[in-house]
Amino acid sequence: MRKFMGNRAAIMLFTLPALLLYTVIVFYPILQTFYRSTFEWDGLSEGTFIFLDNYIRLFQDSIFYTSLYNGLVFAGILAVVQIGIGSVLAFAVAEGFKGSKFLRISYFIPVVLSITVVCQLWLAMYNGEYGLINKVFEALGLSYRQDWLTNSKTAIFAIAFVNAWQYMGYQFALLLAAVKSVPEQYLEAARIDGASKLRAHISITIPMLAETYKFCLVLAITGGLNAFANMFIMTGGGPGNSTYTLTYLMYRSAFRVGEFGYGSAAAAFLVIECLIVTLAINRLIARERISF
Repeated sequence: MRKFMGNRAAIMLFTLPALLLYTVIVFYPILQTFYRSTFEWDGLSEGTFIFLDNYIRLFQDSIFYTSLYNGLVFAGILAVVQIGIGSVLAFAVAEGFKGSKFLRISYFIPVVLSITVVCQLWLAMYNGEYGLINKVFEALGLSYRQDWLTNSKTAIFAIAFVNAWQYMGYQFALLLAAVKSVPEQYLEAARIDGASKLRAHISITIPMLAETYKFCLVLAITGGLNAFANMFIMTGGGPGNSTYTLTYLMYRSAFRVGEFGYGSAAAAFLVIECLIVTLAINRLIARERISF
């Protein structure tokens, strides 16, 4: 193994195909996006170089700030709901109570469903007249009613919860695998010292899951910032532009209005935003900062 790891030619031989594939599929399109963002371009004819004018326009656009806010809201809801509830379910199922195997499968079912099916299901549940949620309030004798998706104040929260519900099972599966990997002798030692199950998990299990939580947090936040399909299917960006995100702004600019340069500027900003968030999370949840 040492001889192989010291052979630079062999390392390059095995890594070059993956590196070329990554360059062609990921890195080159990103560079093209940044390049095209400096043009006034309709996607068909030859573009006009305008340097940073698209970015200046972007920062002067009120829809951009609405999109940025909605992306942060979406990301926050995904992080809290998916990781919070996923953690509770993972710790509960890890105890191995009767029926835990069935629940393990049930929690993951929404992940494998088509996003169109999930959105249509929740569209029916959110309906202001016959939706299940309002009917539950009615059955409880409460006068509270809400047309969840036509109210500009609640629409983004309602859509974000749908996405959080659908993909919570993915976070749950990651966290459950991590909980199962914690050596049992650590927890047994804590119990011998008089710690309860809850205290043992808080003091031992959760710190040992730091790397998993970091990965889950990156998935949740970048997924929220990149959100598109749910609002495209459920609200079409409405009411008005209250459920726009940067991806939806990019889609509208490039494919509806024909402003590919402006859409590329929105996409480039989104790439930078996701990169900054990922670097910040890796910095804040560094292994050397964690104490047991």
